[in-house]
Amino acid sequence: MSDVQIPSQQIVFSDAERAEVLRRIDAALRDGQISQGRNVREFEEEFAGLVGAAYAIAVNGGGSALQIALQLLGATGRDVLVPTNTFAATAAEVLLAGGRVRLADVDASTFGVNVETLAAARTPETAGVIVVHVGGLISPKIDEIRRWCDREGLWLLEDASHAQGCSLGGRQAGRFGDLAAFSLFATKVLTCGEGGVLVTDDPERLARAQRLRDYGKPSPWISLSVEVATNRRMSEFAAALGVVHLAGLAARSAERQRVADAYSALLADLPVVTPVLPVNESTWYKYILLLPPDVDREFVKQGMRQRGVALAGGVFETPLHRQPIFDGYPGAFPVADDICARHICLPLYPGLSHDQAQHVVTALAAALADPAVRR
Repeated sequence: MSDVQIPSQQIVFSDAERAEVLRRIDAALRDGQISQGRNVREFEEEFAGLVGAAYAIAVNGGGSALQIALQLLGATGRDVLVPTNTFAATAAEVLLAGGRVRLADVDASTFGVNVETLAAARTPETAGVIVVHVGGLISPKIDEIRRWCDREGLWLLEDASHAQGCSLGGRQAGRFGDLAAFSLFATKVLTCGEGGVLVTDDPERLARAQRLRDYGKPSPWISLSVEVATNRRMSEFAAALGVVHLAGLAARSAERQRVADAYSALLADLPVVTPVLPVNESTWYKYILLLPPDVDREFVKQGMRQRGVALAGGVFETPLHRQPIFDGYPGAFPVADDICARHICLPLYPGLSHDQAQHVVTALAAALADPAVRR
């Protein structure tokens, strides 16, 4: 077995970025403003500008952003429709906000929900819908979903954890729903190491979100709590990284687009693989491929690793209805079962060369050509 030559992902910061992050951290240490200071405020302003929202509220994780959004939207005691092929946090935050999860099947062409799957999952107690922009793909059916929600009297929340900087028809992720929550985890296209952010245009929601991230306090430095909440604040040090990383987002996105374009061209000679390609302007958090139905995915992954290529985690390999936290959940989810079982995500990050992309595709072709790969 060869050593891995091409990792599934790489997190890289330039010399200039590292120097600027350290300068900002040093400045915070020098003036003693190491919590709720200028880095957090600047990051919120810059992120709101990126999305085109009036306000951004920085928090300590994408899950916190989701939970606050669900509290603002009134999920407590109500059903919330959630795609079954998502990270556990999407559903867990519904439960932690006091809501009930209703899982919905998905569309193979978008890896997301559509009106039909949502309508099938809806109950009389449904309050709203969470859409997930899987891998940085904003579904071209998002406006249809929004119109359906409006007709049905349901709110729409975007889980944009994968979609920082992504857009569709000139609209950024975060501008399609009533609220949107982003993750800023270490692997994301835009990261704070650990962090999340919620965007809104509503000043009343802004004020309550700020309370909900800080023990229910209307003022951050006065110990007066007006509602029960906990600490979900983003640290000054995480925000320092976020400000610097946000400044380089356009350049990194262009690099990711270059790699994605290389894959799309190289994969044209592999008709047995069906790329699931964004029709929107993506920052390519993931490059997703569907393998043929008769192919053993684990054999493909093993074969590629033997040829020096490690594959990233899927989106998502185990749907929620097959996770232990939803053991015994009723219903059938045939599309999610299918696409979760036979997709892979190719290595994609700034700096991955055309030769390396060629090597990835060559390794994939070789793995697929092995007769043992067929079930």
